Amino acid sequence: QVQLVESGGGLVQPGGSLRLSCTASGSIRSLYSMGWYRQAPDKQRELVASITRDDSINYAESVKGRFTISRGNAKNTVHLQMNSLKPEDTAVYYCKVTDIGTYPTKVFWGQGTQVTVSS
Repeated sequence: QVQLVESGGGLVQPGGSLRLSCTASGSIRSLYSMGWYRQAPDKQRELVASITRDDSINYAESVKGRFTISRGNAKNTVHLQMNSLKPEDTAVYYCKVTDIGTYPTKVFWGQGTQVTVSS
C-alpha cells in the first residue's frame, strides 16, 4: 500500500506564490521519479514538473522560470514552489510517483490539491 499526501494548495491572487508538498509512504521498492501534474476543468491532465532520483528535472514550457521542483531531505518528498502565478495556473494539482522496483512499473497518484489563482 502506497500513500501520497499532498499539501499547500489554496487561493492566491495573480502574481502570488504557493508551495506544494507531497510525501510518499508505504511499500515503494525503487522510487524512480516524483512529479506534479495538473488538470483544469474540461482539460486533460498535463505534466507540470518532474524530478528523477538522479535529479533530472523536466518542466512544462508554460511554467519554466516561474515554478521550481525540488526534493526534500527525505527522498520520498517533493516540493513545487510556484511563483508569479497566473489565472491559467488554476487547476487541481496531483502528485505522481513512479516505482520501477516492480514489473510492470507502478505509478501512484495523490488525491489532488486545488490551486486557484484569482483576484
